Amino acid sequence: MYPQRTIGHDGQLQLRMFFTMFMLGLVYAAFILILWQVGIPIIFLLVFAGIFAVFQFFASEKIVLMSMRAKIVDAQQEPLLHQTIERLSLMAGIPKPRIAVSEIHVPNAFATGRSPRHAVVAVTRGIMERLTDAELEAVLAHELTHIKNRDVQVMTIASFFLMVISMLLHSLLWMGIFGGFGRGMGGGGMGGGRGRGGGGQAAMVIMVVMLVSIVTYVVAQLLIMALSRYRELAADRGGAILTGQPENLARALIKIQDAVSKTGDRDLREVKEGASAFFIIPALKKGSMAAMFGTHPPVEERVRRLRQMQQDLEA
Repeated sequence: MYPQRTIGHDGQLQLRMFFTMFMLGLVYAAFILILWQVGIPIIFLLVFAGIFAVFQFFASEKIVLMSMRAKIVDAQQEPLLHQTIERLSLMAGIPKPRIAVSEIHVPNAFATGRSPRHAVVAVTRGIMERLTDAELEAVLAHELTHIKNRDVQVMTIASFFLMVISMLLHSLLWMGIFGGFGRGMGGGGMGGGRGRGGGGQAAMVIMVVMLVSIVTYVVAQLLIMALSRYRELAADRGGAILTGQPENLARALIKIQDAVSKTGDRDLREVKEGASAFFIIPALKKGSMAAMFGTHPPVEERVRRLRQMQQDLEA
């Protein structure tokens, strides 16, 4: 029997999760209201959002695993992973999650799922090949802390809203390209058959909806980014407490970032952008625009905090 280690209740993380969800609710309520005001039927909006939300909630982990081509493995296939996660789960006081492995060579790991009882911890073949057993254990402890803190659920819900808006933007873009922003809509579109006037009205509606969608997307992304950066620091701390060796996680983060920076763009494209937000380190080149405005704090800051924890423990 392994002794439980108390990660502790992170009140600031809980407050940030509540604030993020509350603000996202306001943002999306305003988004739906504006779409309704420009003529899109409210029933259509609510039914579409409801169906997509239910699908996303119950299939969230499957969607992420499919995007990473990760497959669930049993104890006979990956005995070391199962033994390590079982031990750490008992220490963290959570149910043992399912375990998945992706054959992608980009080194990384992530946790997903709608609840601790429906969670999955996944690792890539690249991270298993590059890290020592102690470093891999530290990474797995980090991912289990995400499950313990339940921030994976919040990120899943928040990401769902971004997916909906992203789909809407793509649809509107193609509608504008192939419809000529209203030139072909005069006969049966929103203009009700009034020729050029109807086409012009439809074009105006599309442009307004696109503008509102872009603003909503940016605001939502900023809210999620603020939460995600803090949740990574909280998971670093929790993972270090579980293993009792913060330095192992610090070394793992350095190795992963170094490997990602040396990975070719073609291999990085194997990693879906949406799944990257769940990773312990995003699969993005250091210094790129996406990395600077990304969902994770700088690795240097995370390593500094972990090594300070190591010094405090040794003292």
